[in-house]
Amino acid sequence: MASSLVSGNAAVAFAGSATGAATEWTQLANNAQLIDLMKSSGIQVDNQITQIGQLAEQIQNQLKIYENMLQNTAQLPDHVWGQVEADLNRLRDIVEQGQSISFSMANADDVLKQRFQSYADLKTNLPDADSFSSSYQSWSDTNRDTIAGTLKASSLTADQFDSEEVTMSSLRGMSEAADGQMKALQVGHQIAAQQVSQMQKLRGLVSQQMTMMGTWLQTEQTDKDLAQARREKFFNSKVRTVPTGQKMEPRW
Repeated sequence: MASSLVSGNAAVAFAGSATGAATEWTQLANNAQLIDLMKSSGIQVDNQITQIGQLAEQIQNQLKIYENMLQNTAQLPDHVWGQVEADLNRLRDIVEQGQSISFSMANADDVLKQRFQSYADLKTNLPDADSFSSSYQSWSDTNRDTIAGTLKASSLTADQFDSEEVTMSSLRGMSEAADGQMKALQVGHQIAAQQVSQMQKLRGLVSQQMTMMGTWLQTEQTDKDLAQARREKFFNSKVRTVPTGQKMEPRW
């Protein structure tokens, strides 16, 4: 349980950075600063997704332990159920963090397309001619629909998973009976398993986006280096002297 708590705090600590960066990206007027921020944020986001996936897997395993405990007893004790509530509420935070990352990286894609026409040109040459912005939206919709479907199958609603207050209220109501406790554990286990899979998909999408950004940045730098080399060659070339007695005059 301790490992879950430590990883949970670490993931939450990263959470604000992704969503905060989305706002900063739109406000930066200096294009060089914008590019530097996106490069550093990409590494940070990749680390964050890894931590979220690991935490989801830990919660999944922990909820399975609680399920086994419940099968051998009439009802989980209050202090154990309190740990269940904490894990399920942490799972809700994980879902929100994944959505935040999706929004943040989609925003980065939109900002780059607006600022740099060359980046927009490169995107049109992608094999699927797709936009990362729309891909993130599709991922987000799929993730939400999957969770809603899982809750509905257990006679629960997505509203009962939307906020900490509503989630905790629903869990307290379910804790009054053993079958309610088991239902909550099973739903939580399924959602945690889905989040492990969804985080892998999100990480793949982010990696693809960062690879494309790296390709674009390398192309931009190569063009700059080539232009600089041509300028240096032109200005450093030797000037041929005019022989004595020869006039410099226009040739028509």
